[in-house]
Amino acid sequence: MTMTPARPLSRRSVLKISLASAAVAPVLSAGPALAGGVRSPLAPRAGAPVPAGPILKPLPLEEFVVHGTNAEMRWGSVRAREALTSQADLFVRNHTRTPVIEATTYALRVHGDGLARPRGEGEALSFRLADLKRLPRTTITATHECTGNGRRFFEVQQGTPASGTPWGLGAVGAVRWEGVLLRDLLARVGIRRDAVSVMATGLDDPFVSGGVDYGRVRRPFDIEKALDDALLAWGANGEPLLPDHGFPLRLVLPGWVGIASIKWLGSLEVSTTEQTSPWNTKWYRMTGGDHPADAPPLTLNPVRSAFELDWDAVLPAARTITLTGRSWSGAAPIVRVEVSIDGGATWRAADLRDKPRRGAGHGAGHGAGHGRTRDLSWTRWSYQWRRPAVGAHELLARARDAAGRTQPLVAAYNDGGYLFDAVVRHPVTVV
Repeated sequence: MTMTPARPLSRRSVLKISLASAAVAPVLSAGPALAGGVRSPLAPRAGAPVPAGPILKPLPLEEFVVHGTNAEMRWGSVRAREALTSQADLFVRNHTRTPVIEATTYALRVHGDGLARPRGEGEALSFRLADLKRLPRTTITATHECTGNGRRFFEVQQGTPASGTPWGLGAVGAVRWEGVLLRDLLARVGIRRDAVSVMATGLDDPFVSGGVDYGRVRRPFDIEKALDDALLAWGANGEPLLPDHGFPLRLVLPGWVGIASIKWLGSLEVSTTEQTSPWNTKWYRMTGGDHPADAPPLTLNPVRSAFELDWDAVLPAARTITLTGRSWSGAAPIVRVEVSIDGGATWRAADLRDKPRRGAGHGAGHGAGHGRTRDLSWTRWSYQWRRPAVGAHELLARARDAAGRTQPLVAAYNDGGYLFDAVVRHPVTVV
């Protein structure tokens, strides 16, 4: 992840701000509220488009595999020379459908007993997009990935089917997010010394499953992440967010599972107690298999690798075939990638096109100096396959990150099909 700028703001300095006064008034203008102090952010202007389906952007079949309310990027459509994933090409993970939100009526609501002056939901502070854009801007480049990426391989490769969307490896992309660090907003609002968690809630339709209404998608995260590199993003790759990717504002928790980066962010509740939701208790935890009943909610994404090839790709015979791919990790930069062209019998090092920066790693670090650079984007690599024999082959790629994590040959089973990190056996045919 590259982040510019990294402002020297630690939790201690935030707490110092919050303790300077018993009641801290917001320095930003608060938007007008409806009855009860609650803004209506879902008021489209006259003539605005209405969602016609769960996903609004075009989904050409040569670029996407559509899974109902979700859409997966095809690796064969990835352009090897482009490091970032355009929003047009980025996967879509929706629990319900993409909402249409008018930016001019949108406001982010902040409340909770963890604020320097505790506020209930009915008296939440309300910040317009223009208010947030007056704060120092930060750009973070990071790999963004669905927690269930690779789920189908639990069945097709390991013979242990798991429930959920049967993603291949295309529920991932690298994005340069633009926005404001959450810690910068919290520094101005003020938080209590004993604040421990933040609940992020989206503005999409309530999620109903099996006749149960679970409410809007929401998930808490710890205050340490909030004061580290959590980002309130309004842009991606130099452009405003598309509706399918969270317009007008979304949360981005770099390195963490995709569900944690709530789209269409409506509110943040800062609390002095640990918060819970179905998205960190019922789902997005490791359950089943050999996992204990009290397994914690998922946070960091694992190490993964993928070839820039269609599944069952047909390759023309040649003296040398250049294979390209990408590897990524939620914890640290990739430092080594190995490729096997004989089904795993032998391994050879791939050439890394994106070298890890010195000192790169997960998290901003409290008190980080101005201009500190970190990298949690994926690493592009290539491998020269010399004298490939005509016929069927299995290609394998495995990576190691700077934290010492390496892809295993078998992923630990869980009944939610999360975090499949095993080496994927990619079939191709040389003709």
